[in-house]
Amino acid sequence: MKIASLIFLAASLAALPALSQERVWRCGNEYTNNATVAQQKGCKVLEGGNVTVVQGTKPSGGGSASSGSGQAAARTPAGSPRVEGVDQRARDGEARSVLESELKKAEARQAELQKEFNNGEPEKQGSEGRNYQKYLDRVAEMKAELARNESDIAGIRRELGRLPARQ
Repeated sequence: MKIASLIFLAASLAALPALSQERVWRCGNEYTNNATVAQQKGCKVLEGGNVTVVQGTKPSGGGSASSGSGQAAARTPAGSPRVEGVDQRARDGEARSVLESELKKAEARQAELQKEFNNGEPEKQGSEGRNYQKYLDRVAEMKAELARNESDIAGIRRELGRLPARQ
């Protein structure tokens, strides 16, 4: 009697994973385990392997994006505390001054790099007179640094453009 119940228990446990996994259909980027929906949409059955689907979050607020408040809501994350107008203007002013000082530093650095780069013909240093490849490597590195710095300047200008105008 005990052996028969153990065999039945083992067989039940072995069959458990097969019972819990239903057929899953793929409909483009969607997955379903509903056969009628799958047939209506012409979905394909997935064979082998388990499928884990995590439900995404839905954006809050169903207003029109063309309204002025919709644009302000897009800038602030959901759940962030509301800031009074005076405080927000002070923060914007502080952000603007920080960005302007960063822009001045980046522009000064760019001028320094361009002067050192000398239109692609910087002065040779030390052993570069004998090792031309070393000179070419340094010129390429300088050119890349100029491009990175120019990109930084463009990014800072974009951020300054996003801030509200001074009042």
